[in-house]
Amino acid sequence: MAGMDYKIPTVMSSEELMEKAFHRASKIYKNGTNPLDTRKKTALAKVTASGDIVVTALQGYVERFPRMDKMDDFFPQLVDIVIGIDRYKKALGAVNWCAMKAEKLKNDTLKDIRRTKDPEIIEATRRGFYGRLNSYVDRISDDLLFLQDAKNKFRKLPAVDPNTPTVVVAGFPNVGKSNLVTVMSTAEPEIAPYPFTTKGIIVGHIEDDWRKYQIVDTPGLLDREFEKRNDIEKQAVLALRYLTDVILFVIDPSETCGFHRDVQEKLLANIQESFEGVTIIVAESKCDVMKTGDGRLYFSAQTGENMDALMDAVRTEMRAVFRRKALEAETEVE
Repeated sequence: MAGMDYKIPTVMSSEELMEKAFHRASKIYKNGTNPLDTRKKTALAKVTASGDIVVTALQGYVERFPRMDKMDDFFPQLVDIVIGIDRYKKALGAVNWCAMKAEKLKNDTLKDIRRTKDPEIIEATRRGFYGRLNSYVDRISDDLLFLQDAKNKFRKLPAVDPNTPTVVVAGFPNVGKSNLVTVMSTAEPEIAPYPFTTKGIIVGHIEDDWRKYQIVDTPGLLDREFEKRNDIEKQAVLALRYLTDVILFVIDPSETCGFHRDVQEKLLANIQESFEGVTIIVAESKCDVMKTGDGRLYFSAQTGENMDALMDAVRTEMRAVFRRKALEAETEVE
């Protein structure tokens, strides 16, 4: 699965942008009715072409890089960790500033050239324009490099849809999560890149009549206690909160996963604390190996035992989420 499908153009460095602008201008020659007219028309065309190349490129970056307005959302949170929202906004602001300056400089220069009848002043005005345009673009060279790097990082962000109701699977490694995601998904789950886990996140889809939900496993992220993570991982877990509508927490009572039952219960308590207000369905896996009989949902992804009951429980919660999101969308429209 590819990363986020933003149609972000390749960002040129300040040197590449100026080289393109000046190279285009150098090829321009306009015939006039006399030598002065020829010089004037040529200078006007050179200024217009070089100015337009810079302005169009910079405006294109500002328009086509994704907006990050709602900070209480999954992707802005993720972008903040991976790229840095403040620096990102500053870079786009600087590029926008340069585009406006370049446009004004071009228009002012064209007026000056049109007014003069002195060939030397025409040439001096054109050269002055080139110098000032170059200095404006040079001032944003760091911002352009930052945006090129940001573009590459955007491509590595996971292609999950934050608008689709999402159930996130949690629990220790080897409790049967990935098997469960495969069994519950209508098609083969895909692995999407995620910057904080070497394995990427596993994204499947559950169909429910005409509705569609996402089911996501995050190996390496929700499988150990919050306190034991580094700061970046903690932020990644917090970002995940904005994606998560329901958590399906899997416990392996047989302990064949290699983790004692009490340690698994402790992780559950930890996740309940971290995801306060999120519905958590607790289900015991590997019921073909062991059943506790303590009243919790149980299943075996291996044999399919009780999978219908688990699917019903998940669908019931997800339908409630679906209805809530539909109501919120209607309220926003009003």
